[in-house]
Amino acid sequence: MIRFSLHCDQTHEFEGWFRNNDDFDTQAKRGLVECPSCGSKKVSKALMAPAVSTSRKREKVALAVNAEQRRMMAELKQIAEKVRENADYVGDKFADEARKIHFGEVEARGIYGEATPDEARELVEDGVEFMPIPVFPDDRN
Repeated sequence: MIRFSLHCDQTHEFEGWFRNNDDFDTQAKRGLVECPSCGSKKVSKALMAPAVSTSRKREKVALAVNAEQRRMMAELKQIAEKVRENADYVGDKFADEARKIHFGEVEARGIYGEATPDEARELVEDGVEFMPIPVFPDDRN
C-alpha cells in the first residue's frame, strides 16, 4: 500500500491509501476518489516528500483532528459497527466466501473478515465487489 497526499479542485488537502499509482489513477478516472470535505471528484496527487527511515528511534506520531474530523470519524466508526452487526464474520475465509457469493454458489448475504493483499487483488480481478472496513485504534485495544 502507498499513501498519497491528495488535493481537490477546491484546494482541500487530504490523504488516501492505494495499492499503487495505477490503482489511484483507475479509481480517480472512475470517479471513486472524492474529497472528504466538499465531495469534489476532481482530485489529484500533491507533491510528497519520501519517507526515509533512519537508525534513530522513531517517535510516535499523533493525529491532531479538529471537531469536524472527529465527527466524521465517529460516523465512520458507527457505519463500521453497523456493518459488523449485520453481516457474518468469516475470518480468513473472506476471499473464498465472497467469491462463492459472487458466483452464486451460496446464498447471498453480508460477510466480513480478513483478506491478504493478494486475495483482495484477485477478488478485484474476478469482479467481486467489496470494500475495506476501517479499523480504529480503540478497536485493537
